[in-house]
Amino acid sequence: MATKAEELEVKQGFSYQVEDGVAVITFDLPDSPVNTLSPETGEAFLRVMSRAEREPEVKAVVFTSGKKDSFVAGAKIDFLQTIKTAEEATAISRNGQEGFDKLDAFPKPVVAAIHGACLGGGLEWALACDYRVATDSPKTSLGLPEVQLGLIPGAGGTQRLPALIGVQAALDLILTGKSLKPGKAKKLGVVDEVVPAPILRAIAVRRAKELAEGTLKVERRHGQGFKGVAAGGKSKGLAGFIQGLANKELWAEVALEDNPLGRKVLFDQARKQLLKKTRGKFPAPEKSLQVVRVGLESGHKAGQEAEAKAFGELVVSDVSRRLVEIFFATTALKKENGTSNPDAKPREVKKVAVLGGGLMGGGIAYVASSLQGVPVRVKDKDDAGVGRAMKQVQSILDERVKRRSLTRREATAKSALVTAGTDYAGFKSADLVIEAVFEDLKLKHRIIAEVEAVTGDQTIFASNTSSIPITELAKGSRRPAQVIGMHYFSPVHKMPLLEVITHAGTADWVTATCVEVGRKQGKTVIVVNDGPGFYTSRILAPYMNEAAYLLAEGADIAELDRALVEFGFPVGPMTLLDEVGIDVAQKVGPIMEAAFGKRMAAPKALEKVVADGRLGRKTEKGFYLYEGGKKQEVDPSIYALLPHGTERRSFDRAEMAERVVLQMVNEAIRCLGEGILRSARDGDVGAIFGLGFPPFLGGPFHYVDSRGPADVLRKLEHFHDKLGERFVPAPHLVEMVKAGKTFYPR
Repeated sequence: MATKAEELEVKQGFSYQVEDGVAVITFDLPDSPVNTLSPETGEAFLRVMSRAEREPEVKAVVFTSGKKDSFVAGAKIDFLQTIKTAEEATAISRNGQEGFDKLDAFPKPVVAAIHGACLGGGLEWALACDYRVATDSPKTSLGLPEVQLGLIPGAGGTQRLPALIGVQAALDLILTGKSLKPGKAKKLGVVDEVVPAPILRAIAVRRAKELAEGTLKVERRHGQGFKGVAAGGKSKGLAGFIQGLANKELWAEVALEDNPLGRKVLFDQARKQLLKKTRGKFPAPEKSLQVVRVGLESGHKAGQEAEAKAFGELVVSDVSRRLVEIFFATTALKKENGTSNPDAKPREVKKVAVLGGGLMGGGIAYVASSLQGVPVRVKDKDDAGVGRAMKQVQSILDERVKRRSLTRREATAKSALVTAGTDYAGFKSADLVIEAVFEDLKLKHRIIAEVEAVTGDQTIFASNTSSIPITELAKGSRRPAQVIGMHYFSPVHKMPLLEVITHAGTADWVTATCVEVGRKQGKTVIVVNDGPGFYTSRILAPYMNEAAYLLAEGADIAELDRALVEFGFPVGPMTLLDEVGIDVAQKVGPIMEAAFGKRMAAPKALEKVVADGRLGRKTEKGFYLYEGGKKQEVDPSIYALLPHGTERRSFDRAEMAERVVLQMVNEAIRCLGEGILRSARDGDVGAIFGLGFPPFLGGPFHYVDSRGPADVLRKLEHFHDKLGERFVPAPHLVEMVKAGKTFYPR
């Protein structure tokens, strides 16, 4: 009959089997696709460890996972959301630390057998083991991603990782939250061995026995000071010692980490670089830096106490709450098919065709071939366009090879998936055609007719238009139910959002198929209803317009950009205008004004700028100077083309930011009220991942809720009285304030 302890172990997914003196403990959390950690799993873990310690026939322990492609994915995020106070979170952190301290001090050797995701608390678990074996599978990744949720590792990770691999390498992982593939993890010393998946268990058991017998000696170079330098050579004896002395990487580690002055230089530089990136808006990376430093200077115990306190403070912080909400929003989107019909199924897309070999077309060809993994045929009107598309795909692949995220052989195979020409050869077998040509309705109608003449009856036609309503495009089609919008963002291979646009007649299977394609291309996908500018382009237009109005009122270009960067955007509006193309923005302006009237009218201030040939980065002539393709300072000669000339006025940066941001926020609320958006959640995700709205604010709708809808309404009314019609509050906002409602449940 099972004891209560054994029942708890089973309930939390722990199975226990002794093989030749080695206890193999398998973690397979019931009713969950991945293993996650909670106080309950922690209690069961301690009980199963006690059992292994008590049994005399057990000489060593192996931890492994029963999940297909997951070791341990970390703490249960939804559990963290239930925590109300910093003290409660700190206590949970201390419990986790205590559990892994016991594992670290376990009297018998412990080996972690890692396959799949080993993240957050999962890696902290593995770090407390004596030896780590990982599979060479592409499914295996290791990292401490907590900072991406506004948190820090809370179970000893900020202390054990620097001790294992050195402070510099550890900070690179902890401060960015990035994951490592097995080969890189082995090189850094995060894991001790990388093996094929079929022999993982056997090798882990063998290593556990060797550790118990004393026949396996584990030598680690990093985080060992001068001792690590001395042991750093590949050869033994004097030759190895001399090789170690010649290892510049290890000497740099000693110089920067093994003496007080070097440590000060290291942490001062790290903080300086950190603040340059976060601008003080994300507290978690800075807290991580402080906690690692405490451990290095005051010892493991003090470091863990600092870690627990910082973890507690961050769990209940507004920034972490917002980032966790974004995580849940994107996770939920991955499970949806983009329609109101849960039974709508995507159809298989075995081949994609792309029309247009420009910047967007080339980028789409890359994500379809290299990420989605299907053959792609590109068509452009001339050989120059075809060449541009092929060159762009190749340059992205070359960059990945340079960064070692692809081998040359893998890049060659992916490149071979893309072919191109100036005719419709190869289109007949395409399941999806994505159009990325000029914003001209007549041209697009002609192309739709040509495509439908050479493709099958089930082929989907998707347009990458950013402004022309899909309803208008569908009028040129013989099969309008298969016409849809797929709005990518530039540069396609870097920007994470895909905005899928449906018109009233779009078939559900078409929507579901395009959503699935986007996911396979690595995109976060939102689905919006049709209308001029859809969602993202529509809310960007008044944002950019207001920046142009400020410029026309005499604002300084650099100060205006700085105002929005300080607010939290990655770049300012004038820099963005240079990137997008000043001429492109000017063409979109009349479309928006025709659709929405005077409130969306762009100021005339930029007409002289475009007439002067200043189109932005692409011509290396815009608001900023460019040298070798890189942005320099503001071009002072541009002021001669603007109202007020070189006599610029001084504006309060906070007010400039508020004017520009409230235009975007107000338009987002209009989109929700008019049914363009299906939910506030989708609007927040779209603004963050498509337009760079500050993620620590949670998106436009979370921003309004945090600030208070009534306060936002008052400010819009103030600007309406002062600046005119373009600040008329969205009717939906007025209604919500009257009803005392918020966009998200309180």
